Amino acid sequence: MNIKQLFFVLICCTTGFYTDVLAQKTNENYDEKLAKELHADEYGMKTYVLAILKTGTEKGFSKTKQDSVFAGHMINIGKLVEKGKLVVAGPMGKNDKNYRGIFILDVPTIAEAEQLVGTDPAVKSRLLDVELFIWYGSAALKETLKIHSKIEKHSH
Repeated sequence: MNIKQLFFVLICCTTGFYTDVLAQKTNENYDEKLAKELHADEYGMKTYVLAILKTGTEKGFSKTKQDSVFAGHMINIGKLVEKGKLVVAGPMGKNDKNYRGIFILDVPTIAEAEQLVGTDPAVKSRLLDVELFIWYGSAALKETLKIHSKIEKHSH
């Protein structure tokens, strides 16, 4: 690509021309009713909050107390799913950053996510700390919970 071509692409991208041309094709599978139900934008996406759970600062709990707190953590996860606020959750493998797991929360703001993670016994007790980030992903994520219930042999 020569300098004139690069300049043209940059001008087109910054003016929106290039993206408008690419966006003109309509998806033949588009389901307007489902898109509205899932609060999807025109790209099938929406804003969530990604929560990264890390090893917390509390180190003095007995094994029994830790087990009790983490049992409450699992119960709280179930409550957040029932309320439709938690669409993805799961542990992370061992890593050098002390990351323990993730949540993807179906809320558009960090403030709303802070309220939700504040209900978690493991967070309240500081066994887990949380970092929150705005995340833009597929609005269809919520549908995975319906499918998951059909493929899990054992439930919590």
